[in-house]
Amino acid sequence: MVARLDEMDRKILAELQEDASQSLDEIARKVGSSKTPVWNRIRKLKEQGVITRQTVLLDAEALGLEACFFVLIRTSEHEADWQKAFLKVLQNRPEVLEAHRLAGDIDYILKVRVANARAYDSFYQALISEVRIYNVTALLSMEEIKATTMLPL
Repeated sequence: MVARLDEMDRKILAELQEDASQSLDEIARKVGSSKTPVWNRIRKLKEQGVITRQTVLLDAEALGLEACFFVLIRTSEHEADWQKAFLKVLQNRPEVLEAHRLAGDIDYILKVRVANARAYDSFYQALISEVRIYNVTALLSMEEIKATTMLPL
C-alpha cells in the first residue's frame, strides 16, 4: 500500500535522507515546523513503513574496497530449491551490496564491492562452488558517476 504523504512529510523525509543524524530541532527549523510535530510525523512514517531504518553510509574506497563489479548471472536452474540456495549464498556474502532478479536474457544482476580483481576472483570461485550457475559475466565499473540512496520525493 502506498503511503499518503503531504508536503511536510516530503520535506521531513528529504532532510532525513540528506542527513539522518540531524537533531529534531534542526529538521524542524529547516522544514518550518516545531520539534513535537516533526517527531510525531517521523514516528507515523516509521509505523507506516515509509522509514524502515536509519544507518550510516561508509566510503568504500577509504576502507580499501576499490573495485565495484556488476555481475550478470544466467542460470538454467529455476526450481524453488535452487533459488532458495542461491538467495542464501547471496545473503551470506558481504561483498554483495545489491542483488536483483531481472526480466529478459539475464536472470540476476549483483553489485559486488571488493578490494581488487583478485578478491573478486575469490568471491567468484566461492559463488560457483556453492551454487550451480550457467553463465557469469563480470563488469568492472571504471568510474562511479552517480550513486545515491536518496529516493525522489
